[in-house]
Amino acid sequence: MQVSSPNNIKIYNLSAGKTLPEWLSDRKKRQLQREDDDLRRRIELIQDFEMPAVSNCIQVSKDQQYIFATGTYKPRVRCYDTSQMSMKFERCMDEECVKFKILSDDYSKLLFLHADRHVEFHHQNGRYYRTRIPKFGRDFVYHDASCDLYFVGASSEVYRLNLEQGRFLNSLKTNATESYCCDLNPEHYLFACGTKQGNVECWDPRTRNRVGILDCALSSVLEDIEKEGVPAVTSLKFKDALTMAVGTSTGQILLYDIRSDKPLLVKDHQFGLPIKNIVFHKSTDLVLSQDSRILKLWDRNTGKAYTSIEPGTVLTDMCVVENSGMVFMANEAPKMLTYYIPSLGPAPKWCHFLDSLTEELEENPTPTVYDDYKFVTRTELDSLGLAHLIGSSLLKAYMHGYFMDIRLYNKAKSISDPFAYEEYRRSKIREKIEEARANRVKVKKLPKVNRALAEKLIDQEADEQSKPKKKKEAATLLQDDRFSAMFKNPDFQVDPESEDYKLLNPVVSKLEKSRQKKAQRIVEAEAHQDDDDEREGKASSDEDSSDDEHTWAQEVKQQYRQVQQEAKLQRKQEWQERQEKLKFFEIKDGTEFKGIKDKSQKRKQTKRSLGDRLKSEGDSDIVRQTGTSHGAREMTFTLKKSDKEKTKKMEMQQHHAERRKIRRSAHEITKTSKPQPKYWMGKKVS
Repeated sequence: MQVSSPNNIKIYNLSAGKTLPEWLSDRKKRQLQREDDDLRRRIELIQDFEMPAVSNCIQVSKDQQYIFATGTYKPRVRCYDTSQMSMKFERCMDEECVKFKILSDDYSKLLFLHADRHVEFHHQNGRYYRTRIPKFGRDFVYHDASCDLYFVGASSEVYRLNLEQGRFLNSLKTNATESYCCDLNPEHYLFACGTKQGNVECWDPRTRNRVGILDCALSSVLEDIEKEGVPAVTSLKFKDALTMAVGTSTGQILLYDIRSDKPLLVKDHQFGLPIKNIVFHKSTDLVLSQDSRILKLWDRNTGKAYTSIEPGTVLTDMCVVENSGMVFMANEAPKMLTYYIPSLGPAPKWCHFLDSLTEELEENPTPTVYDDYKFVTRTELDSLGLAHLIGSSLLKAYMHGYFMDIRLYNKAKSISDPFAYEEYRRSKIREKIEEARANRVKVKKLPKVNRALAEKLIDQEADEQSKPKKKKEAATLLQDDRFSAMFKNPDFQVDPESEDYKLLNPVVSKLEKSRQKKAQRIVEAEAHQDDDDEREGKASSDEDSSDDEHTWAQEVKQQYRQVQQEAKLQRKQEWQERQEKLKFFEIKDGTEFKGIKDKSQKRKQTKRSLGDRLKSEGDSDIVRQTGTSHGAREMTFTLKKSDKEKTKKMEMQQHHAERRKIRRSAHEITKTSKPQPKYWMGKKVS
């Protein structure tokens, strides 16, 4: 297994390492594994995960239990079972496979498009049916809602094959001469095909009409880059209902919102090779784009490069295991490539041991090759007087400098700089002075927000550091960046006058007292050596704990009573203020009282929102405003009832009163009636 870190991202190549020939004996294989470190450290994730010559396409089933790969020579398809980590079956075919799809969740239904225009349907027992399309095909998709297959290729038409009826339907006629790729949107089933003229034509499968044409050729042309001919669209991929990625033959990826004809982002591979595959990683905002030379991972929003994989062989296809960091790639080499990137996600369930293995490798990194060598630049060589060694075997050119033996460097350094000992002596004296300054009294620099809490945390940290036996724990709240806003933002200031703090304060004080007493008990236990003293100490500590619980319960009850009294006084003051706001109106003689407000004002009042009415009416309808110990707030208010509701309530009360008068109770009947006597065997029994 090889480990590389381009752009500081760990990438594990699980297919790297030597392979042993099958004709070797078991004894010879064991001997080679003991002698060769590469054979001993290799990881064979899936047995026989290779092709005789070249692998063309690779895919993983929906249930992630089977891996399919096609290759040559002879043309064949291989299925690998991840539960057994070995090959399940292999089938040879008559012609090389161009594309294939998995129509079911497992290996039971497969569809292959061959280079000789044939389309083969396979089930779990073998080949089921074979038909032929009019022109050579390059790509196809399956529309499961209508059971239609859409084939694009060396023709201006898109052929449709219905699997339910078993016949070809009317084809879709495009404006292009040839098409290279196609895709189907998983949300609204919009069909899109990329053409040789650099356009993307979109069709509605329900009406079989063209929805629109997107010109990508002009948008893919960047400044200061010369292009020969019109760039064709070689790959298509939908992320969701609106986002679409288009890959061109000149090595650009264009991200589109299908509501606009201008790309949101243009990413260039800088190699000028056609884009073969595009994958949107579901767990992150990363896009994986592949050409025949490199696989690049970059951010979907900014286009910033994340990392890249360049295996050194010609790449043909790739597949990303869903919700994981596992990537499979087909290439023009016998061995199929397997890469694991932990930063993208965890390993799949069938190889979960990779997570623990990579964690161990990160904890125990292997030493670098150049530990015994010193890297020096040309200016350093001139200062040491070793410039004449350039070109000899004592210096190894690397990047902008040279590697040289550390012993030679130390010897040359001592000759060229005889006063190095004096500098070493000054540095040691400086370290001694810094150690002496560390014993001085330090002034505590407390933040402006939550000063009391910060001082308490500093004291606790000093107590823990004074104990030599205790191991150093994780960073405190003051040193942790995640809680820095608690001592900077005034919104996080602890209010001792709030109701929540008063109810929580007895609990906090009890925890603090218990912590201090626990520390005191540890000190007393270390001081006492006799067993009798320890038993007496334990008995006394139990009595103290019971007394503490009793006093703590009293403190909680007292604090609760105090909070209730304060709330009662506040409600009384609010009621008095409400009484002072009441106004009295004088009714003149000869006028009929119709209310304070006119009907027009009432009509306007009913059209207003509830919040505006409460603001205008003040606190007249508000009953109380309370708070719970969890910090929540609630407000109860009563709405004014109409005259119709009041009359209806009065009628219901009168009706219930009449029913109570007419109702005849059965209490007297049950009280006066006597139970019937019981007889058994001719005798009366009680």
